[in-house]
Amino acid sequence: MVRYTPQDFKSDQEVKWCPGCGNHFILNAVTKALPEVAEELNYQHQRFTFVSGIGCSSRFPYYVHTYGFHGIHGRAAAIATGVKVANPTLSVWEVTGDGDALAIGGNHFIHAIRRNIDINIMLFNNQIYGLTKGQYSPTSPLGKVTKTSPYGTVEHPFSPGEIVLGARGTFFARTIDVDVNLTKDCLVAAAKNDGASVVEILQNCVIFNDKAYDAFLNKEVREDSTIVLRHGEPMIFGKNRDKGLILDGLKLKVVKIGENGITRADILVHNAHEPNPGIHMMLVNMKAPDMPVALGVIRAVKDHTYDDQVRDQLIEVRMRAKIFNMDQLLHSGETWEVK
Repeated sequence: MVRYTPQDFKSDQEVKWCPGCGNHFILNAVTKALPEVAEELNYQHQRFTFVSGIGCSSRFPYYVHTYGFHGIHGRAAAIATGVKVANPTLSVWEVTGDGDALAIGGNHFIHAIRRNIDINIMLFNNQIYGLTKGQYSPTSPLGKVTKTSPYGTVEHPFSPGEIVLGARGTFFARTIDVDVNLTKDCLVAAAKNDGASVVEILQNCVIFNDKAYDAFLNKEVREDSTIVLRHGEPMIFGKNRDKGLILDGLKLKVVKIGENGITRADILVHNAHEPNPGIHMMLVNMKAPDMPVALGVIRAVKDHTYDDQVRDQLIEVRMRAKIFNMDQLLHSGETWEVK
């Protein structure tokens, strides 16, 4: 088996993102993830295909040395669906932004997840329209002042994780652009998941929405304001690793280990494979400063996929057609010869 390196997945094209853009970190994570995916799943280089819509993130297919398709605004999920159903052996990666996926492409995004098509969706969320120069997007916070909302937005923002779980999604992870290793791990986990995998990447737009996530991702507060979830491990976080999550009635609650009799044994253990999405929905919706923002693989459950069902259905139909035609021939009363 060929062992690939990150260099094998880097194209010869000049990367034309703004200096300091979070997309540079994400590209680095992707080129590190693909060799690992290829090794663990025994994939050859030619199986990887990247599909995008329109936006800064959607230039991605030019910057990776794989098959690629740069589509039109909001249609990345539709194109990726067609690619996967037409050739189920491909490892299909959809690259999209919060505007591309959740505004004009919202319908396709929801139904790709509902159908559980085996594609890997990378959702770059910078809470702004960057390519068109700073208009508010479906994830911009309420009251955000932008070129199209000079007095502040009056819309409640979408929560991508909430949409995924509401659409019966089987896999959702969240990461941040500057943490290349965490992003790589989330992408590898997404590739290994059989079904629609959504990885939301909190990405900084240095030009039109700089420091959008600074309140909880600033280095000074990040360890106390975020929690990296890992399946089978207790939900512990904090600079001193002394904070954790417990269930208080029907709600999650932050506690401090060693206070009020709380021990590590009281802390919830993360179960990404829990079929009931209730706990995952609570984790997705945690917001700083009262709760830590959840990162890592939040949900990963098994279910049948659309592409597998289409393949199996076609096989069954073809088999029935052969049986029907032979049966007709045998009962036709005509003389026939097999040569």
